[in-house]
Amino acid sequence: MCNHMRFHISEVRKVMPEDSFYFSILRNPVTMMESSFSYYKYIPAFSKVSTLDQFLQDPWSHYNASLPNNHYAKNLLMFDFGFNNNGKDERHLNLSIAMIAKTFNLILISEYFDESMILLKNALCWSLDDVVSFKLNSRNNKTKQQLSLETMEKIKEWNSLDWKLYLHFNRTFWRRIDESVGREKIQDEVKKLRDRRSQLMKICLQEGGAVDPSRVKDTFFKPFQYGAAEIQGYNLNPHLIDQTKTRCQRLITPELQYTASLYDKQFPDMVLKASVQNKTKQTHSQTWKAKMRQRRNLNHQGAENQNLRHNVYRKRGPKRTAQNNLPNMP
Repeated sequence: MCNHMRFHISEVRKVMPEDSFYFSILRNPVTMMESSFSYYKYIPAFSKVSTLDQFLQDPWSHYNASLPNNHYAKNLLMFDFGFNNNGKDERHLNLSIAMIAKTFNLILISEYFDESMILLKNALCWSLDDVVSFKLNSRNNKTKQQLSLETMEKIKEWNSLDWKLYLHFNRTFWRRIDESVGREKIQDEVKKLRDRRSQLMKICLQEGGAVDPSRVKDTFFKPFQYGAAEIQGYNLNPHLIDQTKTRCQRLITPELQYTASLYDKQFPDMVLKASVQNKTKQTHSQTWKAKMRQRRNLNHQGAENQNLRHNVYRKRGPKRTAQNNLPNMP
């Protein structure tokens, strides 16, 4: 199971096997807050302020936990793990951390994405090619804000639960590296991963890297744009063929389109049923349009007949009926 969701272990276990491997990835709450403000600018908490600094001057005057989508504005990590993101109790935080550590086999760190992929590869006995990727869902620099030290400290204070959660699992992340791989060896593997990524980018990409959404030529590969962010995408090398093309397409497909493709693969019967329904709708639509055209033609013809009747009646005069002077018409 791989998707956006608020984690609830009892619900997940209803559909996942007992021996499932649970892992997640955390992002620094400071940069995540800056990103959330850009991407979710229109949620109630952010909608009436023009800058993140303005929000942080008096966040409680803008933040209302009961309003929809405002969880993006405070302790989003805690919320996504299924805990109370508005709590202040240190004991509650410690219990939450203990439950996450007990449930999840591996917690990764976004700021060390390549090191995280090596840990994941080793934990699941995957190959290097299984974890090579291109950066997706990334904003261009025009919509990124440089944060002052003061702003960073305010974000940490406002998201204090997330900050402590992040610090804890950042420590366990490096401890896991030290105990399982070692710093020197993981850097060797990271270099191999980055070399492989560079190789694939040269093969797959027309410009050799990401481009702004306005420059993405194939609309299927254009990322969904939301809020004030400009999410970049990629253009494929036009000379790709067969398996190489398929692989490159998978590497640049944005998350919404990729999720739709996974659904199609996971639920082929539903896709077939939907396809049949669409064809039926199209047939009904075509039949309806044909009937409407026929009706318009008849109405048009009827109007012409009325005009003809009127003209004949006027030419022949009132003593003879118009009907008797008309040819055999419907």
